[in-house]
Amino acid sequence: MKAYRIRDEINGITEPPGKTWFWELEAGVINADRCVQCGTCVAVCPSNSIGIAEGTMLPELVKMCTGCSLCWDFCPRGGFRYEAAWPPATPSTGSDAGTVERTDPADPYWRITGAPPEDGLGAVLESYAARASVRPEGAQDGGVVSALLMAALAAGDIDGALVTRPSDDPAEPWKGVAHLATTGEEIAASSGSFYNQTMALAELDLSRYRLPPRPRIAVVGTPCEIQAVRAMQSRGWPTGAHRVDAVVLTVALLCTKSFDYRGLMLRLLRDERGVDIERVAKVDVIRGRLIAEYRDGEVAVDEPVKHFHGAALKGCDECADFLGRGADLSVGSVGSMDGWSSVLVRTARGRSALSAARGRLDLRDLDDPGALARLDALDKKVAFASLRRPFDTGAPLFIDYEEHVRCYGSTDRSPVVADR
Repeated sequence: MKAYRIRDEINGITEPPGKTWFWELEAGVINADRCVQCGTCVAVCPSNSIGIAEGTMLPELVKMCTGCSLCWDFCPRGGFRYEAAWPPATPSTGSDAGTVERTDPADPYWRITGAPPEDGLGAVLESYAARASVRPEGAQDGGVVSALLMAALAAGDIDGALVTRPSDDPAEPWKGVAHLATTGEEIAASSGSFYNQTMALAELDLSRYRLPPRPRIAVVGTPCEIQAVRAMQSRGWPTGAHRVDAVVLTVALLCTKSFDYRGLMLRLLRDERGVDIERVAKVDVIRGRLIAEYRDGEVAVDEPVKHFHGAALKGCDECADFLGRGADLSVGSVGSMDGWSSVLVRTARGRSALSAARGRLDLRDLDDPGALARLDALDKKVAFASLRRPFDTGAPLFIDYEEHVRCYGSTDRSPVVADR
């Protein structure tokens, strides 16, 4: 139902033309079970009118909506056509032309020079298989993202990094929560993967952190979160309490799908399979299987990941951005051997961040760059199929394991949220 009709029924006042209200986002995305829990609507609201509901961890209106339309316009499942923010494929000369750049060094916002999406890996200046020389305990694959962030923090290039760390609530074992890490120790404690979204961009309200007056932070997130950051940075207007202007580095984690925490960890693993999730040391999605291991090395679960699609976020089916094309750096494990991470350097800023971390990394050529392109093509196939499926059916989209293996090969890994 259009919001103006709701207000008209309430008070009989004619709605001014051109208004788009939070209720339209609520009806079309949140109540339609299409929300990917990125937190964009919270971050972009100029009146700080959108919060997070405690029970569902979904967006909710906490004070009066002004009808500015930004929550709808910037939502990756609402009005935002995210592929328009993808830079064109980088020319073979290695030029940065056509990527993302500042028009004025003093301007905290960015200009996006998009182009029709092309096949391939997108704008890539350099690509590597990489691993940290010293991997933090709990690192999922190569430990590359942690090494990059620690190097940037040590060099003074950033004041903190928006990452995911374990929840402090003992009733929420293996739940990831958004957190701004401001020390190397906090970054190390955030290594590893969590398979739930965290409303991460809502954490861009930096007021509760001790930071300089003009902070510089990195954001590590799924492609949908990076899409929204890039779009908000290109707008050039303040977004309430949320400091999108502070983001100076974006790292996209290669992602095919994310899960609802309660559905995956509590219902499917703990309740239905009897997994003692408080003893779990690692959860991974590899070669089309979800594997959970206890701290003593015992395998608690090893099943095809499609058995867990009932807990997957349905809005993820619509995403065709497995590669995180709008980020400064894209990092994941597809295309590299076990224990290594694939790194796609997309911008000059990403190149500088990798250069600063070279002393902490082992680098070599990608093992199978074609695996990235194949899984990206499969992701687009799923997204296309989802657009042909009525939203009200709730029917999950399954990928056959055999097709999954054909796409990225038996030695590659395909985590949903990869390598912190």
